[in-house]
Amino acid sequence: MLDRILVFIARHAGILPERLVRGVFLFAADIAWLLHAGGVKQLERNLAHVLGISSYRGHRSPKLALEERRRLRHVSHQAMRSYFTYFSEAMTVGGRSDECLTARVRGEGPGCERIIETTRVQDGSAPIAMGHQGNWDYAGYWAHHDVAPVTTVAERLGNKELLDTFVDIRRSLGISILLTGQHGLVARLEDALGEPHVLVPLLADRDLSRHGEFVHAFGSMIRVARGPATLAYDTGLPLYVVNMYRERLHGERRKKAGTAYGYVCRVSAPIDISRFAGLPREQAIHDISQAWVDVWASGIAEHPQDWHMLQPIFIEDLDLSRLKDVPDEVLKMIKQRKRGM
Repeated sequence: MLDRILVFIARHAGILPERLVRGVFLFAADIAWLLHAGGVKQLERNLAHVLGISSYRGHRSPKLALEERRRLRHVSHQAMRSYFTYFSEAMTVGGRSDECLTARVRGEGPGCERIIETTRVQDGSAPIAMGHQGNWDYAGYWAHHDVAPVTTVAERLGNKELLDTFVDIRRSLGISILLTGQHGLVARLEDALGEPHVLVPLLADRDLSRHGEFVHAFGSMIRVARGPATLAYDTGLPLYVVNMYRERLHGERRKKAGTAYGYVCRVSAPIDISRFAGLPREQAIHDISQAWVDVWASGIAEHPQDWHMLQPIFIEDLDLSRLKDVPDEVLKMIKQRKRGM
């Protein structure tokens, strides 16, 4: 039912009032949050790590636990509204003008000028690590128009009609899409990076496949995709990290955007891959993964309300029976932490 609604909205984006669509999605977000649905519970478990809340384990006084609980609920409410806003924007982006979209998203950060210089002015290309933050369709639009053409990977959904809708939306924004499960996917991405003026951003903050990489984050461990580190190591290109979050708009920009909030794509200073060159390949990929996660985690901590992670990600929540190729030291840590919960 929800899939059909999303497809209908996308197909009629030019005639449906965006304010109405956004209002409906925000109402749905509020209801889901109030009912504390399954996804909200997991979101709060994830946010508890980011916010440094340990009261669930009885380590703090009841009074402090109540204060932290209120803080967590406040942030999770903001996060649900941010998440549902993303869907309302993604489904209606086909009805927005270039002037509107340009006003809604901008780049900044210590690596912003450098990545533009490298990929737009010069003949370079760049891999990018991203997480499930903000609005990644808008991020792709900004990159395509202000930096360089984008090639990325989308998850192959079970509903083909919905998958085709998302792919069509992203291609309309100038994003070249490859799908998970394709043979030789990494090689195709590396080939893309071998061409001038190309960006390859990958959503990589969650990977439960046998090829995921365990790294430290927020006092625990998560399993991230190896893609960004692999591309950077194999091509020798510096790896950038992009954190995305919402900001309030004002004045002429708000008028052009037609909404009160826009987005910031904060580009990190590039991670120099040459310092990992002397390591064995597997160790290098692990260390590069840890390096970009350290940068990414700092951005998440600054804007936790825009992190849309409603699935298990931390080792305390992972189902060990479904994981494969888990290092012994990680298994030991998981068991120790679960005993301490």
